[in-house]
Amino acid sequence: MPHGERLQKILARAGVGSRRACESLILEGRVSVNGVVVRELGTRADPATDRIEIDGEVISPEKKVYLVLHKPPGYVTTLKDPQGRPTVMHLLRDVRARVFPVGRLDYDSEGLLFMTNDGDLAHIMTHPSWGVDKTYLAYVRGVPGAADLSRLRAGVPVAGGISAPAKARIAGRHSGGAIVEITIHEGRKHQVKDMCAAVGHPVERLIRISFGPLRLGKLEMGSFRYLTGQEVKALMALLNKAKKARGNRAGNPPQDDPPGGNSEQGRPSQDSGPRNASVRLAPFEMALAVLAFAFGVLLVTSQLLLAVDSWRERLVPLERLEGIVPYRVEP
Repeated sequence: MPHGERLQKILARAGVGSRRACESLILEGRVSVNGVVVRELGTRADPATDRIEIDGEVISPEKKVYLVLHKPPGYVTTLKDPQGRPTVMHLLRDVRARVFPVGRLDYDSEGLLFMTNDGDLAHIMTHPSWGVDKTYLAYVRGVPGAADLSRLRAGVPVAGGISAPAKARIAGRHSGGAIVEITIHEGRKHQVKDMCAAVGHPVERLIRISFGPLRLGKLEMGSFRYLTGQEVKALMALLNKAKKARGNRAGNPPQDDPPGGNSEQGRPSQDSGPRNASVRLAPFEMALAVLAFAFGVLLVTSQLLLAVDSWRERLVPLERLEGIVPYRVEP
């Protein structure tokens, strides 16, 4: 077995950032192991014996910290912003732990933002494979009808394809229209806004009120709080369930995820996640699949032939058309 574990997982567990963010640090050449700069995502290390540094700073495991922030509009959900806009980190000046946002909220959106230094948990919370629910209140223009809500629940065109089935209901009214409560488990960029626009009701204000087992509650805008013991317990149950599912997949023991996986669309940047195992059919199963395909082709062909016969029976015989004068418009 190779020495140690993947470097990006060590960094994520130490609170450096999400696993995807840690992969980027490695590719940028900002990480070194025992004085040697590492640029390969497959590199392994042992945090107990190896000296791991980022930008020359030694990395050591931190005590896990979990908090929720009521993000106001006008803040970027990143650690730093190249445009100089205020980030959510400006609202956490009293937090000494190296926490980072899990997922994202748009610059003009508000509501619950989960922040932690637990990279493994962040990975589970944001990857669509685990289907963690996120609920929003969308203040939309106009009042969606029953057909609009049905479309939202079934899936509508958004950037990157069709949205997955969602929950949607009218939660109230505001001066310009309705307040729609929408629950999704994907993370495509601007997804809720795109979904509402697709049914003709643009979003004027968007508030996230829950993320998995976490609730915004009455937390004041711009304030944060540390999670309760019950909330942490619920998150750990979610993490353990995901780890067990990954370990039981295909009857194999848990393995490190390969680097550089697809991110969530949307998505915040989204972290890499558990990959789908390739499917290999046994010879007998392959034979059944071929037989089923052939039967399907035969069935479709027979239906087409029946349709053609029916069409032929309805054709008017040529001799019955004799003597019929086409209609003309006189000048």
